[in-house]
Amino acid sequence: MGDIDPAFIQSTEHRPIAKVVEVREIPVIDLSEGRKELLISEIGKACEEWGFFQVINHGVPFEISREVEIVSKKFFETSLEEKKKVKRDEFNAMGYHDGEHTKNVRDWKEVFDYLVENTAQVPSSHEPNDLDLRTLTNQWPQNSPHFRLCFIRETLQEYAREVEKLAYKLLELISQSLGLAADKFHGCFKNQLSMVRLNYYPACPFPDLALGVGRHKDSSALTVLAQDDVGGLQVKRKSDGEWIPVKPTPNAFIINVGDIVQVWSNDKYESVEHRVVVNTEKERFSIPFFFFPAHHVMVKPAEELVNEQNPARYREYKYGKFFANRNRSDFKKRDVENIQIHHFRILDEAFGLASSISSISEHN
Repeated sequence: MGDIDPAFIQSTEHRPIAKVVEVREIPVIDLSEGRKELLISEIGKACEEWGFFQVINHGVPFEISREVEIVSKKFFETSLEEKKKVKRDEFNAMGYHDGEHTKNVRDWKEVFDYLVENTAQVPSSHEPNDLDLRTLTNQWPQNSPHFRLCFIRETLQEYAREVEKLAYKLLELISQSLGLAADKFHGCFKNQLSMVRLNYYPACPFPDLALGVGRHKDSSALTVLAQDDVGGLQVKRKSDGEWIPVKPTPNAFIINVGDIVQVWSNDKYESVEHRVVVNTEKERFSIPFFFFPAHHVMVKPAEELVNEQNPARYREYKYGKFFANRNRSDFKKRDVENIQIHHFRILDEAFGLASSISSISEHN
Protein backbone atom coordinates (compact mmCIF):
# COMPACT_ATOMS: atom_id res chain seq x y z
CA MET A 1 0.00 0.00 0.00
CA GLY A 2 2.92 2.31 0.64
CA ASP A 3 3.21 5.38 2.81
CA ILE A 4 1.20 8.56 2.64
CA ASP A 5 2.89 11.93 2.23
CA PRO A 6 2.64 13.59 5.68
CA ALA A 7 1.35 16.76 3.97
CA PHE A 8 -2.00 14.99 3.45
CA ILE A 9 -2.47 13.73 7.02
CA GLN A 10 -5.23 15.41 9.02
CA SER A 11 -4.70 16.06 12.73
CA THR A 12 -6.30 13.36 14.87
CA GLU A 13 -9.39 15.37 15.83
CA HIS A 14 -10.23 16.16 12.19
CA ARG A 15 -9.80 12.71 10.64
CA PRO A 16 -12.97 11.20 9.16
CA ILE A 17 -14.64 8.57 11.33
CA ALA A 18 -16.28 5.64 9.57
CA LYS A 19 -19.80 5.64 10.95
CA VAL A 20 -23.30 5.77 9.57
CA VAL A 21 -25.29 8.85 10.55
CA GLU A 22 -29.03 8.31 10.25
CA VAL A 23 -30.52 11.70 9.48
CA ARG A 24 -33.27 13.33 7.52
CA GLU A 25 -31.95 14.62 4.25
CA ILE A 26 -30.57 18.08 3.60
CA PRO A 27 -33.69 19.93 2.30
CA VAL A 28 -34.53 19.33 -1.38
CA ILE A 29 -36.38 22.32 -2.87
CA ASP A 30 -38.34 22.26 -6.13
CA LEU A 31 -37.74 25.48 -8.09
CA SER A 32 -40.71 24.93 -10.45
CA GLU A 33 -42.56 28.06 -11.49
CA GLY A 34 -45.76 29.12 -9.74
CA ARG A 35 -44.79 28.59 -6.11
CA LYS A 36 -42.94 31.83 -5.37
CA GLU A 37 -44.15 32.56 -1.81
CA LEU A 38 -43.66 28.94 -0.75
CA LEU A 39 -40.21 28.92 -2.36
CA ILE A 40 -39.12 32.03 -0.47
CA SER A 41 -40.29 30.47 2.79
CA GLU A 42 -38.61 27.10 2.10
CA ILE A 43 -35.32 28.69 1.14
CA GLY A 44 -35.31 30.99 4.16
CA LYS A 45 -35.90 28.03 6.47
CA ALA A 46 -33.18 25.94 4.81
CA CYS A 47 -30.68 28.81 5.01
CA GLU A 48 -31.44 29.35 8.69
CA GLU A 49 -31.50 25.72 9.81
CA TRP A 50 -28.83 24.14 7.60
CA GLY A 51 -27.01 26.74 5.49
CA PHE A 52 -27.32 24.06 2.78
CA PHE A 53 -30.08 22.78 0.50
CA GLN A 54 -30.52 20.97 -2.81
CA VAL A 55 -32.54 22.24 -5.78
CA ILE A 56 -34.38 20.34 -8.49
CA ASN A 57 -36.23 21.64 -11.58
CA HIS A 58 -33.61 24.40 -11.56
CA GLY A 59 -33.57 25.21 -15.27
CA VAL A 60 -29.97 24.24 -16.07
CA PRO A 61 -30.22 21.91 -19.09
CA PHE A 62 -29.23 18.33 -18.29
CA GLU A 63 -27.37 18.05 -21.61
CA ILE A 64 -24.90 20.84 -20.81
CA SER A 65 -24.29 19.47 -17.30
CA ARG A 66 -23.55 16.05 -18.79
CA GLU A 67 -21.16 17.53 -21.39
CA VAL A 68 -19.20 19.32 -18.66
CA GLU A 69 -18.89 16.07 -16.69
CA ILE A 70 -17.44 14.38 -19.80
CA VAL A 71 -15.02 17.27 -20.46
CA SER A 72 -13.91 17.24 -16.83
CA LYS A 73 -13.14 13.52 -16.84
CA LYS A 74 -11.26 13.77 -20.13
CA PHE A 75 -9.16 16.67 -18.87
CA PHE A 76 -8.08 14.91 -15.68
CA GLU A 77 -7.30 11.73 -17.65
CA THR A 78 -4.64 13.57 -19.68
CA SER A 79 -1.01 13.33 -18.67
CA LEU A 80 0.41 15.50 -15.90
CA GLU A 81 2.64 17.08 -18.55
CA GLU A 82 -0.45 18.17 -20.51
CA LYS A 83 -2.26 19.45 -17.43
CA LYS A 84 0.77 21.46 -16.32
CA LYS A 85 0.63 23.44 -19.56
CA VAL A 86 -2.30 25.28 -17.97
CA LYS A 87 -1.01 25.20 -14.39
CA ARG A 88 -1.89 28.24 -12.33
CA ASP A 89 0.67 30.28 -10.40
CA GLU A 90 0.85 33.06 -7.82
CA PHE A 91 0.11 35.71 -10.46
CA ASN A 92 -2.76 34.00 -12.27
CA ALA A 93 -5.01 31.90 -10.04
CA MET A 94 -6.87 30.33 -12.98
CA GLY A 95 -6.03 26.92 -14.42
CA TYR A 96 -4.83 23.55 -13.14
CA HIS A 97 -3.52 22.91 -9.62
CA ASP A 98 -2.73 19.74 -7.68
CA GLY A 99 -1.37 21.15 -4.42
CA GLU A 100 -4.21 22.96 -2.66
CA HIS A 101 -4.14 23.20 1.13
CA THR A 102 -7.13 23.67 3.44
CA LYS A 103 -6.35 24.64 7.05
CA ASN A 104 -2.70 24.06 6.11
CA VAL A 105 -3.21 20.37 5.23
CA ARG A 106 -2.94 19.25 1.62
CA ASP A 107 -6.20 18.19 -0.07
CA TRP A 108 -6.43 14.81 -1.85
CA LYS A 109 -7.58 16.28 -5.17
CA GLU A 110 -6.75 18.03 -8.42
CA VAL A 111 -8.61 21.10 -9.69
CA PHE A 112 -9.11 23.23 -12.78
CA ASP A 113 -10.52 26.75 -12.27
CA TYR A 114 -11.94 29.20 -14.79
CA LEU A 115 -13.67 32.58 -14.54
CA VAL A 116 -17.22 33.19 -15.71
CA GLU A 117 -16.13 36.42 -17.46
CA ASN A 118 -12.82 35.10 -18.93
CA THR A 119 -10.80 37.94 -17.37
CA ALA A 120 -11.20 39.75 -14.06
CA GLN A 121 -9.31 42.38 -12.13
CA VAL A 122 -8.15 41.83 -8.57
CA PRO A 123 -5.82 43.76 -6.25
CA SER A 124 -2.14 43.10 -6.89
CA SER A 125 -1.63 42.26 -3.23
CA HIS A 126 -3.44 42.02 0.10
CA GLU A 127 -1.51 45.04 1.42
CA PRO A 128 -4.05 47.76 2.32
CA ASN A 129 -2.08 50.66 0.79
CA ASP A 130 -1.35 48.87 -2.51
CA LEU A 131 -3.92 50.23 -4.99
CA ASP A 132 -2.55 48.40 -8.05
CA LEU A 133 -4.68 45.83 -9.85
CA ARG A 134 -3.72 42.74 -11.81
CA THR A 135 -5.72 40.77 -14.34
CA LEU A 136 -6.70 37.13 -13.94
CA THR A 137 -7.11 35.34 -17.27
CA ASN A 138 -8.58 31.97 -18.10
CA GLN A 139 -6.18 29.31 -19.35
CA TRP A 140 -7.85 26.77 -21.61
CA PRO A 141 -6.52 23.24 -22.18
CA GLN A 142 -4.55 22.82 -25.37
CA ASN A 143 -5.62 20.68 -28.32
CA SER A 144 -4.78 17.05 -27.68
CA PRO A 145 -5.75 13.64 -29.06
CA HIS A 146 -8.44 13.51 -26.35
CA PHE A 147 -10.51 16.51 -27.32
CA ARG A 148 -10.82 19.67 -29.37
CA LEU A 149 -9.95 22.95 -27.67
CA CYS A 150 -12.93 24.82 -29.12
CA PHE A 151 -15.35 22.18 -27.81
CA ILE A 152 -13.91 22.40 -24.29
CA ARG A 153 -14.00 26.18 -24.12
CA GLU A 154 -17.52 26.51 -25.56
CA THR A 155 -18.90 23.80 -23.29
CA LEU A 156 -17.36 25.20 -20.11
CA GLN A 157 -18.41 28.77 -20.91
CA GLU A 158 -21.99 27.74 -21.72
CA TYR A 159 -22.19 25.82 -18.44
CA ALA A 160 -20.93 28.86 -16.51
CA ARG A 161 -23.60 31.08 -18.08
CA GLU A 162 -26.39 28.63 -17.23
CA VAL A 163 -25.32 28.16 -13.61
CA GLU A 164 -24.82 31.92 -13.22
CA LYS A 165 -28.51 32.41 -14.15
CA LEU A 166 -29.45 29.93 -11.42
CA ALA A 167 -27.21 31.72 -8.91
CA TYR A 168 -28.94 35.05 -9.59
CA LYS A 169 -32.34 33.39 -9.20
CA LEU A 170 -31.35 31.86 -5.87
CA LEU A 171 -29.82 35.13 -4.65
CA GLU A 172 -33.12 36.87 -5.40
CA LEU A 173 -35.07 34.28 -3.42
CA ILE A 174 -32.64 34.52 -0.50
CA SER A 175 -32.85 38.34 -0.57
CA GLN A 176 -36.64 38.17 -0.49
CA SER A 177 -36.55 35.66 2.37
CA LEU A 178 -34.65 38.33 4.35
CA GLY A 179 -37.34 40.90 3.53
CA LEU A 180 -35.12 42.68 1.00
CA ALA A 181 -35.72 43.61 -2.64
CA ALA A 182 -35.11 40.71 -5.04
CA ASP A 183 -32.38 42.63 -6.89
CA LYS A 184 -30.83 44.13 -3.74
CA PHE A 185 -27.36 42.68 -4.43
CA HIS A 186 -27.34 42.45 -8.24
CA GLY A 187 -25.04 45.43 -8.65
CA CYS A 188 -22.32 43.71 -6.64
CA PHE A 189 -21.76 41.21 -9.44
CA LYS A 190 -20.94 43.57 -12.30
CA ASN A 191 -17.34 42.67 -13.28
CA GLN A 192 -17.64 39.74 -10.89
CA LEU A 193 -14.90 37.33 -9.81
CA SER A 194 -17.25 34.32 -10.03
CA MET A 195 -15.60 31.10 -11.14
CA VAL A 196 -16.25 27.44 -11.88
CA ARG A 197 -14.03 24.70 -10.49
CA LEU A 198 -13.64 21.19 -11.85
CA ASN A 199 -12.71 18.89 -8.93
CA TYR A 200 -11.13 15.45 -9.27
CA TYR A 201 -10.75 13.25 -6.18
CA PRO A 202 -8.71 10.11 -6.96
CA ALA A 203 -9.33 6.92 -5.00
CA CYS A 204 -7.28 7.15 -1.80
CA PRO A 205 -5.61 4.24 0.03
CA PHE A 206 -5.71 6.20 3.30
CA PRO A 207 -9.31 7.49 3.64
CA ASP A 208 -8.98 7.44 7.43
CA LEU A 209 -6.06 9.90 7.36
CA ALA A 210 -6.71 12.26 4.42
CA LEU A 211 -9.60 14.37 3.14
CA GLY A 212 -10.51 15.42 -0.38
CA VAL A 213 -11.08 18.89 1.07
CA GLY A 214 -10.59 19.68 4.74
CA ARG A 215 -13.22 21.43 6.82
CA HIS A 216 -13.87 24.96 5.58
CA LYS A 217 -16.47 27.62 4.83
CA ASP A 218 -16.87 29.27 1.42
CA SER A 219 -15.98 32.94 1.02
CA SER A 220 -18.53 33.30 -1.81
CA ALA A 221 -22.04 34.73 -1.62
CA LEU A 222 -23.39 31.36 -2.73
CA THR A 223 -21.90 28.12 -4.01
CA VAL A 224 -23.78 26.01 -6.57
CA LEU A 225 -22.38 22.47 -6.63
CA ALA A 226 -22.93 19.61 -9.07
CA GLN A 227 -21.66 16.25 -7.80
CA ASP A 228 -21.58 12.76 -9.31
CA ASP A 229 -23.25 9.73 -7.78
CA VAL A 230 -20.22 8.66 -5.70
CA GLY A 231 -20.85 11.08 -2.83
CA GLY A 232 -18.36 12.38 -0.30
CA LEU A 233 -19.58 15.85 0.65
CA GLN A 234 -20.33 16.21 4.37
CA VAL A 235 -21.96 19.17 6.14
CA LYS A 236 -21.43 20.05 9.80
CA ARG A 237 -24.91 20.05 11.32
CA LYS A 238 -25.54 23.29 13.23
CA SER A 239 -27.58 21.66 16.01
CA ASP A 240 -24.95 19.20 17.26
CA GLY A 241 -21.75 19.49 15.19
CA GLU A 242 -22.19 16.05 13.59
CA TRP A 243 -20.81 15.54 10.08
CA ILE A 244 -23.80 14.74 7.84
CA PRO A 245 -23.28 13.13 4.40
CA VAL A 246 -25.10 14.82 1.53
CA LYS A 247 -26.62 11.96 -0.44
CA PRO A 248 -26.42 12.63 -4.19
CA THR A 249 -29.81 13.46 -5.73
CA PRO A 250 -30.01 12.85 -9.51
CA ASN A 251 -29.89 16.07 -11.57
CA ALA A 252 -29.90 18.27 -8.44
CA PHE A 253 -27.55 21.08 -7.44
CA ILE A 254 -26.35 21.49 -3.87
CA ILE A 255 -26.49 25.11 -2.69
CA ASN A 256 -24.72 26.55 0.30
CA VAL A 257 -24.74 29.95 1.92
CA GLY A 258 -21.31 31.59 1.73
CA ASP A 259 -19.56 34.06 4.02
CA ILE A 260 -20.84 37.06 2.08
CA VAL A 261 -24.51 36.18 2.60
CA GLN A 262 -23.73 35.59 6.27
CA VAL A 263 -22.42 39.16 6.52
CA TRP A 264 -25.19 40.64 4.34
CA SER A 265 -27.81 38.90 6.52
CA ASN A 266 -26.05 40.14 9.68
CA ASP A 267 -25.73 36.53 10.93
CA LYS A 268 -29.34 35.49 10.28
CA TYR A 269 -27.99 32.97 7.76
CA GLU A 270 -24.74 31.20 8.55
CA SER A 271 -21.99 29.97 6.26
CA VAL A 272 -21.60 26.37 7.45
CA GLU A 273 -18.47 24.21 7.60
CA HIS A 274 -18.25 21.34 5.15
CA ARG A 275 -15.64 18.86 3.92
CA VAL A 276 -15.13 16.05 1.41
CA VAL A 277 -14.20 12.49 2.37
CA VAL A 278 -12.47 10.09 -0.02
CA ASN A 279 -12.65 6.32 -0.44
CA THR A 280 -10.35 3.48 -1.49
CA GLU A 281 -12.40 2.27 -4.45
CA LYS A 282 -13.88 5.10 -6.47
CA GLU A 283 -12.69 8.36 -7.93
CA ARG A 284 -15.10 11.27 -7.60
CA PHE A 285 -15.85 14.38 -9.64
CA SER A 286 -17.68 17.54 -8.62
CA ILE A 287 -18.19 20.99 -10.14
CA PRO A 288 -18.77 23.97 -7.82
CA PHE A 289 -19.70 27.44 -9.07
CA PHE A 290 -18.53 30.15 -6.65
CA PHE A 291 -20.64 33.32 -6.88
CA PHE A 292 -18.11 36.06 -6.07
CA PRO A 293 -18.72 39.84 -6.35
CA ALA A 294 -16.43 42.36 -8.05
CA HIS A 295 -13.12 43.25 -6.38
CA HIS A 296 -14.26 46.78 -5.41
CA VAL A 297 -17.42 45.67 -3.57
CA MET A 298 -17.57 46.59 0.11
CA VAL A 299 -19.16 43.72 2.02
CA LYS A 300 -21.21 44.74 5.06
CA PRO A 301 -24.58 43.95 6.68
CA ALA A 302 -27.57 45.17 4.64
CA GLU A 303 -28.68 48.51 6.09
CA GLU A 304 -32.33 47.39 6.09
CA LEU A 305 -31.44 44.62 8.58
CA VAL A 306 -29.56 46.87 11.00
CA ASN A 307 -31.17 48.92 13.79
CA GLU A 308 -30.72 49.70 17.48
CA GLN A 309 -32.05 46.31 18.53
CA ASN A 310 -29.97 44.50 15.89
CA PRO A 311 -26.76 46.49 15.32
CA ALA A 312 -24.25 45.58 12.62
CA ARG A 313 -22.13 42.62 13.63
CA TYR A 314 -19.40 43.18 11.04
CA ARG A 315 -17.18 45.96 9.86
CA GLU A 316 -17.22 46.35 6.12
CA TYR A 317 -14.39 44.82 4.12
CA LYS A 318 -13.32 45.13 0.51
CA TYR A 319 -13.85 41.82 -1.24
CA GLY A 320 -10.83 42.13 -3.57
CA LYS A 321 -8.43 42.55 -0.66
CA PHE A 322 -10.02 39.59 1.10
CA PHE A 323 -9.63 37.54 -2.12
CA ALA A 324 -5.98 38.57 -2.51
CA ASN A 325 -5.22 37.60 1.08
CA ARG A 326 -6.82 34.16 0.61
CA ASN A 327 -5.04 33.72 -2.71
CA ARG A 328 -1.63 33.93 -1.00
CA SER A 329 -2.21 30.60 0.73
CA ASP A 330 -2.77 28.59 -2.46
CA PHE A 331 0.87 27.76 -2.99
CA LYS A 332 2.43 27.24 0.41
CA LYS A 333 1.62 26.07 3.88
CA ARG A 334 1.24 29.05 6.20
CA ASP A 335 1.97 29.45 9.89
CA VAL A 336 -1.09 31.62 10.50
CA GLU A 337 -4.80 31.13 9.95
CA ASN A 338 -6.16 32.23 6.60
CA ILE A 339 -8.25 35.42 6.68
CA GLN A 340 -11.85 34.72 7.74
CA ILE A 341 -14.97 36.85 8.13
CA HIS A 342 -14.77 36.50 11.91
CA HIS A 343 -11.74 38.80 11.70
CA PHE A 344 -14.24 41.56 10.87
CA ARG A 345 -16.63 40.95 13.74
CA ILE A 346 -17.50 43.99 15.84
CA LEU A 347 -16.92 43.64 19.56
CA ASP A 348 -20.24 43.79 21.38
CA GLU A 349 -20.75 42.41 24.85
CA ALA A 350 -24.41 41.73 24.14
CA PHE A 351 -23.51 39.26 21.39
CA GLY A 352 -20.44 37.84 23.09
CA LEU A 353 -18.59 38.25 19.81
CA ALA A 354 -14.82 38.03 19.59
CA SER A 355 -13.09 41.00 18.01
CA SER A 356 -10.05 40.55 15.86
CA ILE A 357 -10.40 43.18 13.16
CA SER A 358 -7.92 42.99 10.34
CA SER A 359 -6.29 46.15 9.03
CA ILE A 360 -7.91 45.40 5.65
CA SER A 361 -11.18 46.79 6.97
CA GLU A 362 -9.54 50.04 8.00
CA HIS A 363 -8.06 50.86 4.60
CA ASN A 364 -10.92 50.76 2.15
